[in-house]
Amino acid sequence: GFTSTLFRLLETETPDHLAIAFDPPGPTFRHERYDEYKATREKMPPEMVDSLPGIRETVEAFNIPIYEVPGFEADDVLGTLARRAEERDIETWLVTGDKDLMQLVSDKVRIYNILKAGVDLEKYGPEEVVGKMGVQPDQVIDYLGLCGDTSDNIPGVPGIGPKTAQ
Repeated sequence: GFTSTLFRLLETETPDHLAIAFDPPGPTFRHERYDEYKATREKMPPEMVDSLPGIRETVEAFNIPIYEVPGFEADDVLGTLARRAEERDIETWLVTGDKDLMQLVSDKVRIYNILKAGVDLEKYGPEEVVGKMGVQPDQVIDYLGLCGDTSDNIPGVPGIGPKTAQ
């Protein structure tokens, strides 16, 4: 799946630059601040764990830079790179299925949402974020903080669901 998505992006989008971020082993600063962070998330399936060395080999074979920063999730690294590129007026596309990164979407930063193999990638700009989340990209962090985020085990504010958070 990873390799076919990579090939599809290289063939259809022909990026000028490309980088990959991986989650490093060990806890992040979020785990240190909130013991229950991601505590309810299921462990990665063994077959996915087994595929990671092959994915890394593929990335290295393509000579794509790998970013892995201890104490920070891959999403943190992607967000930092996207903001730095935006400051330099460089158009950036993040390839992710993580809704948290929708907070970064702007005129210069967009998202390709990863879907199943053989299905076109969804593209998210500011309008698509509003259509999907019901809030502007710069409001996504507040929205998720208010209604919570079950995937990260963030409880949110009692009594506030998605509609009230919007």
